[in-house]
Amino acid sequence: MDVGARLKSIRKLKGLSQRELAKRAGVTNSTISMIEKNSVSPSVSSLKKVLGGIPMSLVEFFSPEAPQDQPPKVIYRADELLDIGSNQVIMQLVGKDYPRRNISFLREVYPPLTDTGPDMLHHEGEEAGMVVRGRLELTVGEEIHILDTGDSYYFESSLPHRFNNPFEEPCELISATTPANF
Repeated sequence: MDVGARLKSIRKLKGLSQRELAKRAGVTNSTISMIEKNSVSPSVSSLKKVLGGIPMSLVEFFSPEAPQDQPPKVIYRADELLDIGSNQVIMQLVGKDYPRRNISFLREVYPPLTDTGPDMLHHEGEEAGMVVRGRLELTVGEEIHILDTGDSYYFESSLPHRFNNPFEEPCELISATTPANF
């Protein structure tokens, strides 16, 4: 997907100038311009912040309209998961088109030397996950934790947090957040 073209299209559809969207999202005008020109690939946290100015979730941004007249899917095959990651981080969402989702359930892969971006994440709800391969550095508030394969976490998502893989091997984890914010 062309993230820049999609953002520009949605921004115009909502009747917002780059300046107005930047003001609402709390970012610079040039940030919006660079994303729309595909000069930069925004981190998950940066894109989420920009979309908050619309307002729009990452799922709405990345998924085409789902048919409304069909019953909800039950099974999602590996090739049907929606990748909402950025900056080489893979974040595959399960149940992208499930109506009125209450939970975001993700498979995440952090290649070596990747993270969720320089900005700390924070939102309503709770977050939990388990490292299924590799190691992960998790910052929650002022505390930095190193998780190994099999280790897990659970915290209030309103606390500033960040995921980082400063290690030489990929890290894979399964995570869930409530309410569904992707």
